[in-house]
Amino acid sequence: MPKLWDDSIEAHRRAVRDATLDAAAALVAERGPAGVTMSEVAKRTGLGRATLYKYFPDVEAILVAWHERQVGNHLAQLVAIDPPTGRLEAVLEAYALICHEHPATEPAASLHRAEHVKQARQRLVDYLAEVLAESEVRNDVPPKELATYCVHALAAAGAIPSKAAVRRLVAVTLAGLRGEPSG
Repeated sequence: MPKLWDDSIEAHRRAVRDATLDAAAALVAERGPAGVTMSEVAKRTGLGRATLYKYFPDVEAILVAWHERQVGNHLAQLVAIDPPTGRLEAVLEAYALICHEHPATEPAASLHRAEHVKQARQRLVDYLAEVLAESEVRNDVPPKELATYCVHALAAAGAIPSKAAVRRLVAVTLAGLRGEPSG
C-alpha cells in the first residue's frame, strides 16, 4: 500500500491520484473496465470511500483519468523511439503493437470516444507527420494525410491474431507510404 500522506498537500494529492489510478489499472487488468467499483478502488488504495469521492466523483472519472494516463504513456513511448536507422518503421511497428496489445473492445471502446483520446490522436497524427516529413516516403500526399492513414490502418492491429500478422500489416503500410507494391 502506498504512503498516502506526504510533506505537502500537492504531493499528497498526487500520491492519492497515482494510487487510485494504479488500483484502477490493476482492476481493469483483472476484471475489465466494468469490474472497477468505487468500493474496490477505495479498498485497494487504503482510502475510505468518502475520501475517494473527494478526488473522483464516480468510477467513470477514475477510468477516464486512468485511460488518459495510459494514452499519454503510449505517446511518450512512441516519441522516445530513436533508433539509428529505420525510425519510421520502428515507430509504426511500436504503434501497431500497442494497438494489438490494447484492442478497443467494449466496454473499453467507450473510453476511446472521450475528448482526451481525440486530443491524443491529434498529437499522434502531428508526431507521425513530423516523422514522415523526415522519411523517404511518397511526396504526392501531404504528411498529415499520410499520418492519418497510418493511424487508421494500424488500428486494425487490434483485431489481428498475432505479432507476425502485426508486422505484416506494418510492412503493407510502409509499402503504401513509399509507393511500392506490398508483395
